[in-house]
Amino acid sequence: MSLLLQPYNNTMSEKANKTRASTMSGKTFSALGNLVKLLPTGTVFLFQFLIPVVTNNGHCTTLNKYLTGALLVVCAFNCAFSSFTDSYTGTDGQRHFGIVTAKGLWPSPASESLDLSVYKLRFGDFVHAFFSLVVFAVLGLLDTNTVRCFYPEFESGEKILMEVLPPVIGVVASSVFVIFPNKRHGIGYPTTSDSNDTSQKSKTSSSSSA
Repeated sequence: MSLLLQPYNNTMSEKANKTRASTMSGKTFSALGNLVKLLPTGTVFLFQFLIPVVTNNGHCTTLNKYLTGALLVVCAFNCAFSSFTDSYTGTDGQRHFGIVTAKGLWPSPASESLDLSVYKLRFGDFVHAFFSLVVFAVLGLLDTNTVRCFYPEFESGEKILMEVLPPVIGVVASSVFVIFPNKRHGIGYPTTSDSNDTSQKSKTSSSSSA
């Protein structure tokens, strides 16, 4: 009887293992998706598009390693730099971007009704920049092409880190962003409702005066 049940048990065990693997894979991709939301969309797209090219799909020569390193540095810089940028909709109805400074935006806003104090540099900007770097480091350095290029012997341990690190980093980063909410509309981030839309303010003021 036990011999008859053995193939059935093996089949059930294989199905259970596949289910666990599928569930873990789903959690991993979900965690990666949540991390990507914390980064500038353009930078993430650029990295994902170029990394297979510059690494030659993981089969790196010395030149490929230099190109990959340069791509990682540029994308990491963009992730941090975007935290110090902001934008507004001017009286001309156009979207204007600028760099956040201690006094406001640079270059000077193209709208007289804009309150510069809203855009002053804050401590939270440095927190966002730091965690953006951490999040990109997780995504960039654990990318399969990057691993095969720089440390192929580490590929066996990549799966474990991909299962563990993204959820942990995602929870920590999300918690920090709750404490320091990001209300900026920086370069590379999707545009949301703009409380500093001066074009709407000018329309409101002109209609009220009429």
